[in-house]
Amino acid sequence: MRIVAIIQARMGSSRLPGKVLADLGGATMLAQVVRRLRAARRITQIVVATSTAADDDAVVREAGRIGAGVHRGSETDVLSRFAGAARSHRADAIVRITADCPLLDAEVVDHVVALLAGATDYASNTHDRSYPRGLDVEALHRDTLERIARLATSPAAREHVTALVMEAPELFRVAQLRADRDDSDLRWTVDTADDLAMIRALYAQLDLANAPRPYHEVVAAVRARPELAAGNAHVVQKPWRVAHGA
Repeated sequence: MRIVAIIQARMGSSRLPGKVLADLGGATMLAQVVRRLRAARRITQIVVATSTAADDDAVVREAGRIGAGVHRGSETDVLSRFAGAARSHRADAIVRITADCPLLDAEVVDHVVALLAGATDYASNTHDRSYPRGLDVEALHRDTLERIARLATSPAAREHVTALVMEAPELFRVAQLRADRDDSDLRWTVDTADDLAMIRALYAQLDLANAPRPYHEVVAAVRARPELAAGNAHVVQKPWRVAHGA
């Protein structure tokens, strides 16, 4: 089965424009995400899905520099962009990743993908949260994505790609990955300047640019030194039902 990891990335952001190309440990945040994703054993190809906006020419250049595939599509209809990327890169199954999660764990990716075996339409670790926010992984079969693209009509569903699974769960056979402990209070995604500062501090303190660690080792370090996570603990996650671009 050809499993394509599709990373959503664009320069526009309501809270932190340009974040995907921000410096993180001597490379762009996008490069760090791709680097981590390459360690996943079940991924066949990595593709960056960006928009046709002129500002995103820089994302295309960076994706080419780091050896990732590229697909360009609608800036606002992210679901159509995502489906286009899956079609153009001949995906049998898709892993959805966002470029603002630079602590992504390849082993978690592989565990989520493994849940697609059998009759499962969609698998993730996001609906029943136990992992830190920022380790989000979603996996779905190509025919599931095509069904979502046909049926999704709300602005949130067109922007957030898989939101229809939450809007109409009765239409899908869903599997959820849970960790062996609940660390969902930790925020490792980058939406704001405070998020970026905290992630930069983690990269520096734990030398993550040179020696990526499994997420549970990062959790242990943060639990031992709570000040490492304090810098963005106040940031409130935007609800997925609010459409704002991706």
